[in-house]
Amino acid sequence: MFARNEIVIQASPGRVYRYASDTEHWPEYLPHYRYVHVLQRAGERSVVEMAARRSGIPVRWRAEQTNDPLTPSIRFHHLAGWTKGMDVVWSFEPVAGGTRVSIDHRASLRFPMDWIVGKFFIDHVATRTLRRMKALAEGSDG
Repeated sequence: MFARNEIVIQASPGRVYRYASDTEHWPEYLPHYRYVHVLQRAGERSVVEMAARRSGIPVRWRAEQTNDPLTPSIRFHHLAGWTKGMDVVWSFEPVAGGTRVSIDHRASLRFPMDWIVGKFFIDHVATRTLRRMKALAEGSDG
């Protein structure tokens, strides 16, 4: 399974990255996130337990998160949940007038789980996340 979600945000890559890499505060930024607990932290690496809602349906997972502020990029390797083994990469590409933010999800899931997890859950949550990151990064209060 491969899924990509992307959006262009009228803000610098650094500004967008600051919101996106601050997963501990995502529940404050993103209304569809129920919680993010940092279970371990060592420099730019953390183990996080994350929980969101997809149209009222609760979902949760545990992942190792690696932040790279220089590139910038954010990588997640899912350690537990339906998405165990999934790799997720956030990329921040400078473009005219802002930043193209892409979220790539890769996993070995068998049909119909690839569609259920990929299209029904991941696409929905990632799209909402990117729209909210856009509003935050483009806002004057951020």
